Amino acid sequence: MVEPRSPGDHRLTGAPIVTSRKGCAAAVTGEARAHWIDRDTVAWQVDPSYRHCLASGSGVLRLAPGTLSDGQRRAWPHLASYTALKVDPRDAGLVRAALRDRVVAEARDASGALAAATGVQIPGVLDDLYAAAAGARLGPAGRIFPRLSVWAPTARTVELALYGPRGRTVHPMRRDDETGIWSVRGLPTWWGREYTFLVTHLSGTHEVTDPYGLDVTPDGGHSRLVRLDGYAHKPPGWDRLAKPPAVPQHRASIYELHVRDFSASDESVPAGLRGTYAAFGVDSAGTRELRSLAADGLTHVHLLPVFDFATVPERAADRTEPDGDLAALPPDSELQQELVARTAATDSFNWGYDPLHYTVPEGSYATEPGERIREFRGMVAALNRAGLRVVMDVVYNHTHSTAVLDPIVPGYYHRLLEDGRVADSTCCANTAPEHLMMGRLVVDSVVTWAREYKIDGFRFDLMGHHPKANLLAVRRALDALTVARDGVDGKSIILYGEGWNFGEVADGARFEQATQANLAGTGIGTFTDRLRDAVRGGAPFDADPRVQGFGSGLAGAPNGSPANGPPEQQRARLAHYADVIRVGLTGSLRDYVLPCGRKGSEVDHNGSPTGYAAEPGEAVAYVDAHDNETLFDALAYKLPQDTPMADRVRMQVLSLATVLLGQGTAFVHAGSERLRSKSLDRNSYDSGDWFNRLLWDCERGNGFGAGLPPRADNEARWPYAAPLLADPALRPDCAAIRACRARFGELLRIRASSPAFALGSAAEVTRRLSFPPSAEGVIAMHVDTSGLDPRWSSVTVVFNATPYARAQPMEALAGRAVAPHPVQAASGDPVVREAAFDPATGTLTVPGRTVAVFVDVMGWTQRATGGEGR
Repeated sequence: MVEPRSPGDHRLTGAPIVTSRKGCAAAVTGEARAHWIDRDTVAWQVDPSYRHCLASGSGVLRLAPGTLSDGQRRAWPHLASYTALKVDPRDAGLVRAALRDRVVAEARDASGALAAATGVQIPGVLDDLYAAAAGARLGPAGRIFPRLSVWAPTARTVELALYGPRGRTVHPMRRDDETGIWSVRGLPTWWGREYTFLVTHLSGTHEVTDPYGLDVTPDGGHSRLVRLDGYAHKPPGWDRLAKPPAVPQHRASIYELHVRDFSASDESVPAGLRGTYAAFGVDSAGTRELRSLAADGLTHVHLLPVFDFATVPERAADRTEPDGDLAALPPDSELQQELVARTAATDSFNWGYDPLHYTVPEGSYATEPGERIREFRGMVAALNRAGLRVVMDVVYNHTHSTAVLDPIVPGYYHRLLEDGRVADSTCCANTAPEHLMMGRLVVDSVVTWAREYKIDGFRFDLMGHHPKANLLAVRRALDALTVARDGVDGKSIILYGEGWNFGEVADGARFEQATQANLAGTGIGTFTDRLRDAVRGGAPFDADPRVQGFGSGLAGAPNGSPANGPPEQQRARLAHYADVIRVGLTGSLRDYVLPCGRKGSEVDHNGSPTGYAAEPGEAVAYVDAHDNETLFDALAYKLPQDTPMADRVRMQVLSLATVLLGQGTAFVHAGSERLRSKSLDRNSYDSGDWFNRLLWDCERGNGFGAGLPPRADNEARWPYAAPLLADPALRPDCAAIRACRARFGELLRIRASSPAFALGSAAEVTRRLSFPPSAEGVIAMHVDTSGLDPRWSSVTVVFNATPYARAQPMEALAGRAVAPHPVQAASGDPVVREAAFDPATGTLTVPGRTVAVFVDVMGWTQRATGGEGR
């Protein structure tokens, strides 16, 4: 998700006074409240009895009152109530010329006096007039003779500025009137050169980089003309790269990792490679751990943004890091965050949700910015060799600013509010993928990453700000990629993202969004915050962070916070959370019927349905991510402060088990398997390496007690945080960290051991998965695997979140050969080994704060001995 920042007041530039050849004078305006939605229609909230026109330096287009068709209302729902004004057919020939000028809408009363005037939003008419551009070639192309193309239909001229040893040369570009695309063909000597476009509008000439560019100079000042198939941009063996086997989305287990976090604090990595793509290619503590996780069953690494972003200087020499020995300061001190804040704008760290160039690798992660392409590919290859497929976090819903796209086609690439301001509900300048060519840019960029960088999956940031149609177009384009033609199997590439519903597009205000419920049936996944909130308790923005959940002490370990309410409210909330988790364990299926008789869609989550997915692979389950506190930090707030570390480990593992042992995609934040802490920082997007440390050496701790978290996003919680950070009992030792990692590995191996945890379809989940009645604070899940699993005829999981041992009646298992899962039977955890089965009654006994997995081995035993089995 994007980091909060102060949004700028992005607004279309004021229109100049335009005197028409027909005597109609347009007024100066800084707004754009009229919407030219196609070549024939303008929508404007204006009195239809007035006399209307569109005025520009190219002439006046007369407008007559009309009506919006049903199709137009569907395409532009936020304008459905506007007055429709139709372009006079006699002036239709002026439309294209007017769009290359400044256009102002006017309304005059019966006396001819100007009653209203405003600027005009033009994306709709551009999409109508230049629809042919959707299938035309854009960006760098060619093998020997390069060709460059840019879509700029409203520009008066476009020229290519080419940079070389002797300075800059300028080359005219040719306009195709049907598509609005300007292009130029060059010489072989152009390859490797820097370039920009000089785009001239009425407002002046702007020098801009190529939105389809494939490489840039440090910090993105100029584009660079490169051939991605060139030898210099390929690491050894790139063309023969062997990928780990693909897995369907419902079987994927994903590890969310930041490139810099991975190695910046890893002393086993050579100093010059720390924080870079190249660190993935050396034998280090981090790479050994990734190989170990892959061996346990992890399938994918999800990389936070690795495209070219704006907020880290790309040359190491231009970056500054905090001064002083931060480790020597008190664990509850304000000084660490003060020192980090002083250099935050120019240090080496940012999450990277600040796009500059969508299809260029970020240069600050390269040992030298000029090596970004080769080293990025080297990272992908190294992760593939480690047994992991690679997901890329993409942020097409906004840009860092309007500077890259808007000068090319002003008012087009970014979503405008009704008055012409650029929408910034994402905290930055929102893009408009509902517009034809912005939507195409999204699709083309994703395809380039898949084909040229062999990316195995894409996670879309704030996906609900995209139309559903845009994501389906991405899916179709990926599905069309084949190994024979493109070198990749596009159908194996997974897609998921944040399906949140908010902002100016909320509730389908402008289009059918790519939100959780809307994507049901598409195979595209969305994060399910329902499971997260039920396990952790409360919500991320609670004023009191001590609201408890199923995995944080609500079941038998009250922390005394008044925010939890009286005991009867706590019990009711615990019961509700248990149902929310049960829905999550099904893969958030909307139609699954719980024991309470309600469907998943009928279980409430803050006014929305808990279950929304049509198939289990459409839900991405998680209990922590880069946003908000890590799981360890959430438990630090929520568990009673005197909870022993061994029990904190158990609750961490139990919480993670709700993700790993449910249906659907499992998603884990890097380091949660080793109790990672960010010292209670709830928004570490610009908190430097210090608060974002990922420590592979347990002797260095887990990051807890690194000082009070940065003031900007955490100061209100400092009174809760300070006593916790000062408590040495809350800093885990190696035994605790190793225990958590070992139990996490066991959960991965259990997940991979049986099809019980990857049933794959709603029909199979409904037929095979059930929730036997269980005690308060306990969830039991039974999966019938007869005819499906070659070893076991059923698998039963019991999540006991209480501090006490619990008996789970399972009469149907009486007389069966049920035993703890072999992985847990051999576990290094003596507590989980106490889990037992009584064949006389079918009762499972599970220790407190434990998830226990039992398998029915009778079917396997009878088959092995020649019996009939079940």
